[in-house]
Amino acid sequence: MRDESDREGVRVVIELKKDVIPEVMLNQLYKMTAMQSSFGIIMLAIVNGQPRILSLREVLEHFIDHRKEIVTRRCIFELRKAEEKAHILEGFKIALENLDEVISIIKQSSSPREAKERLMERFALSEIQSQAILDMRLHRLTGMERDKIMAEYRDVLAQIARLKEILASDVEILNIIKTELLEIKEKFADPRRTEIVDRRGDLSLEDLIVDEDMVVTVSHSGYIKRNAVSLYRSQRRGGKGVTGMRPKEEDFVEQLFIASTHSFVLVFTDAGKVYWLKVHEIPQGGRASRGKAIVNLLQLSSGENVTSILPVKEFIEDRYIIFATQNGIVKKTDLMAYANPRAGGIIALTVDDGDRLVSTRLSDGDMDILLASKNGKAIRFPEKEARAMGRTSRGVRGMQLEEDDRVIGMEVVSDTTAATLVTVTEKGFGKRTNLDEYRQQGRGGKGIITIKTSERNGQVVDIKLINEDFDLMFITDGGKVLRTRVADLSIIGRNTQGVRLMVLEPGERIVAVAKLAEKDEENGSEEIEETAFEGGEEESPEEFE
Repeated sequence: MRDESDREGVRVVIELKKDVIPEVMLNQLYKMTAMQSSFGIIMLAIVNGQPRILSLREVLEHFIDHRKEIVTRRCIFELRKAEEKAHILEGFKIALENLDEVISIIKQSSSPREAKERLMERFALSEIQSQAILDMRLHRLTGMERDKIMAEYRDVLAQIARLKEILASDVEILNIIKTELLEIKEKFADPRRTEIVDRRGDLSLEDLIVDEDMVVTVSHSGYIKRNAVSLYRSQRRGGKGVTGMRPKEEDFVEQLFIASTHSFVLVFTDAGKVYWLKVHEIPQGGRASRGKAIVNLLQLSSGENVTSILPVKEFIEDRYIIFATQNGIVKKTDLMAYANPRAGGIIALTVDDGDRLVSTRLSDGDMDILLASKNGKAIRFPEKEARAMGRTSRGVRGMQLEEDDRVIGMEVVSDTTAATLVTVTEKGFGKRTNLDEYRQQGRGGKGIITIKTSERNGQVVDIKLINEDFDLMFITDGGKVLRTRVADLSIIGRNTQGVRLMVLEPGERIVAVAKLAEKDEENGSEEIEETAFEGGEEESPEEFE
């Protein structure tokens, strides 16, 4: 930075390196210095005798209403004065048309009162008109003055007609208000110093970030990072995978999801609070790196742990967030209730003691909620059975669970959903099942079997609603990641054990599942790794049905 100030004024020159974008630097100067500043105002006003805080539109509307009242009252006042003047001038007109007779009556009267009464009787004049005639000076009787009186009478009649036209039309009143405001502007206005625009014309840092899908990974200890989806090559079903995150000792990857760099991320904690992030604000690390502690990105309270993360493209009306807890409680709340969280977070829902949030989903209000438990049960019921509640409410029972069971996943579905449900167990097995096999039930039931949780399969880890255009990504507690095509999974019945999805090391288990929308390029443009099972040939789906 170089100071080139002189007697003519202040001049500061900032020299940038070759790889610095000038627009970004300028935006930072606007944001962090007094080069650009904004201030808030409270539009407090007395409206109909009561104090109210108004919007800018309401202020303008009340101002226009006030000006209408002022212009209307002024026109009524001017009309009354013009009619009074016209009344007198009309008397002058009658007197001038009968000038000789008027003079004769005045000369023959013994007093002004008698003259006034005789004029009123003879020409049907009012008392005001007669008095005005008697008060008229003699010079008004000359020919020139008589012409002026008649011209003035015609002008007053035209003014009366104009005032009546204004009072009968709101458009005319608004035109007067506009004309008067333009006159004030011309007389008192100086050049505007603040520019009011519909949209900021400068670039933000987000404008310079490519809108692309990223893999966001969160470990059990609270480390978070993002990587490009293309970093993970596709493999066939049953492969061993590649390392997607190398957690520290006694840590493991717990959550994984896909979101655009421009998407919002709502971070929900076990305390029932929600925090707000942008995906591009999450640090990007190598495929095997741990990432950054999420507590350094969010202002979490002491003892809070992240339990669910929901990517949201934008906040709009008539959309809802569906919550599901491990004890089978569900809640539906309007998405707009979470549009502006504070830095310290806001309450998302009230969580009972011993319960925790396990899943959140977006919905349009007319879908079905499908819950799955770790013991292989699932229930599907209409979303309308769970009415919309306030942001801080607890929710209602969605699924009745056994004592040793808990909810592990949730999806929102409809009759037109062109997808299948993939169920994944902790020992690397799973299956794909048509949604038609999950009949609609009433909220709060025990549900039906979605997969057999045998000793071979282990307990259910997660469920995903997905079609053949997507890829699946499995991640283990050892940090391994396997990406495979959904098309490699056969569609089999609901009450079955499924097929092997991933070969695991002894003691290793799957802890998270994600779906990818990226398609593989044709004819080997992306490397495909084929991995055989350690025991020999690959097992067929029929073997486990």
